[in-house]
Amino acid sequence: MLTEKQKLFADEYLIDLNATRAYKAVYKNCKSDEAAKAAASRLLTNVNLSTYIEERMKDREKRTEITQDKVLKELAKIGFANLKDYLEYKTAKTVVDHDEETGEPIIDYQQIIDVLDSKDVDTSVIQEVSIGKDGTFKFKLYDKQKALELIGKHLGMFSDTLKLKGDANTEITIKIGGEDYGD
Repeated sequence: MLTEKQKLFADEYLIDLNATRAYKAVYKNCKSDEAAKAAASRLLTNVNLSTYIEERMKDREKRTEITQDKVLKELAKIGFANLKDYLEYKTAKTVVDHDEETGEPIIDYQQIIDVLDSKDVDTSVIQEVSIGKDGTFKFKLYDKQKALELIGKHLGMFSDTLKLKGDANTEITIKIGGEDYGD
């Protein structure tokens, strides 16, 4: 059973998953970020509260039809996108004249970019296509590295936790860049 303030905390937490902000929003007398962070961490370990949050997230998933699978599929499209799927580029050389003294050809190099028709490609991974006033062509896909990082984190490939074990059955856990620094 949850108290009214615990429910309010959970509902506030579900807005942006920021436990410190949620705690300060509900428990107005808490002014320190450090105190709010510690108290929020303790609250999130409450089994009833975490069950309530999990149920609300599942309800939201059903209601919005946004699932982890859908998010991962979109991230995968970005993470595995290849620029060649959207445009072809090459350098063309043209003889523009000949050197009068040596007779050697004078060659001009021109960059040629052929953009594939938007009807033929998945444009959801394209962040920008533009031509500047100076004629500069700009084509940008969404951040591939960030998408791959998020996929890797979801799959548990990257750990911000370092576990050290000693001979005396001692285990020390250090979470790098996170809130937990020990067991």
